[in-house]
Amino acid sequence: MPAIAERVDYFGIESLLSEDERLARDTIARLVDREVIPRIGRAWLAGEFPRDLIPALGDLRAYGANLPAEYGCAGMNNVAYGLIMQELERGDSGVRSFASVQGALVMYPIYEYGTEEQRRRWLPAMAAGTKIGCFGLTEPTAGSDPAAMQTRARRSGAGWVLTGTKMWITNGSLADVAVVWAKDEQDEIRGFLVDPKLPGFAVHDIHTKASMRASVTSELVLDHVEVPGDAVLPKAVGLGAALRCLTQARYGIAWGAIGAAIACYEEALAYARDRVAFGRPIAATQLIQERLVNMLAEITKAQLLAYHLGRLKDAGRLRYTQVSLAKRNNVRAALIIAREARAILGGYGITLEYHAMRHAANPETVDTYEGTYDVHTLIVGRDITGFDAFGAAT
Repeated sequence: MPAIAERVDYFGIESLLSEDERLARDTIARLVDREVIPRIGRAWLAGEFPRDLIPALGDLRAYGANLPAEYGCAGMNNVAYGLIMQELERGDSGVRSFASVQGALVMYPIYEYGTEEQRRRWLPAMAAGTKIGCFGLTEPTAGSDPAAMQTRARRSGAGWVLTGTKMWITNGSLADVAVVWAKDEQDEIRGFLVDPKLPGFAVHDIHTKASMRASVTSELVLDHVEVPGDAVLPKAVGLGAALRCLTQARYGIAWGAIGAAIACYEEALAYARDRVAFGRPIAATQLIQERLVNMLAEITKAQLLAYHLGRLKDAGRLRYTQVSLAKRNNVRAALIIAREARAILGGYGITLEYHAMRHAANPETVDTYEGTYDVHTLIVGRDITGFDAFGAAT
């Protein structure tokens, strides 16, 4: 495995990073090399999330790392945060997903839409990894169209009663708090902080996945769950509030996918140099060189896209459509690169002693969640043409 400074950087992006950004990346990279990569294949095969990583990542303040230090977070800029996501996904998409949900989909809405009391109660503990959260937006029949959600929130005295089902929820059975989105009596979408231990709240893990196996994915069932009035995130009103959370998560995914792609490219390159067939290394053949160059080109484009996206975010000039373009491009590129790497590895590529097959399976999920490839196509298409093609006949 190459040293951190020798990893894929064909266009010299390393020189554009600050010392703090490199330190953030390298710190997480060392943890991934030491604690994730040697055992993640076995965990993936067993369908188990490596829970002992939770406090370790908390100690390094990897959760919500781009949120303010006054709440126990690292207060990093968004490029440093993106590099953390990249390194976590170089280990496994499930590890990055855990941290991404914790920070972007739970800590972010508490910070952005919550009261100061809610921030003080939850953010320091979540930054330390002593409290875990999940994000309940997607439903069995409302994924790409979250406005069609059926979960309801009915006022009851000073509190609320929530009823509905959420599906494909990362961290579901690990969570100490769930950010649940529901429609009130006026059909306004609102966000709530819900304790999963409340009566009527049930969590069922999904064990039949052929992708993202080293990640906890659950169904949440709320059967007339009574929550107090202070469970409401007061500024989380309207679908736009939920979608802004998704923009935060999609930003991290655009970086994370690069990590998976780099892992596959490095593995394929090393194998091709050593594997001898017909009297010479397969890396000396035109077919393999073309594959490797194509992989490198896509990684480089993804790196440049994510880097500039991070600088735009730090400057306050980021548009959500730009995040959609980056997520769409980078995840699909990682998926194709992983498949190509698997092919270069030949029969060894289907084993979990190598990483390409696992990385080829995981992006099938990442390409789908937080907005499918096609949904992001329509988001960007609407932006550049001025026409809304969502729901249009094809």
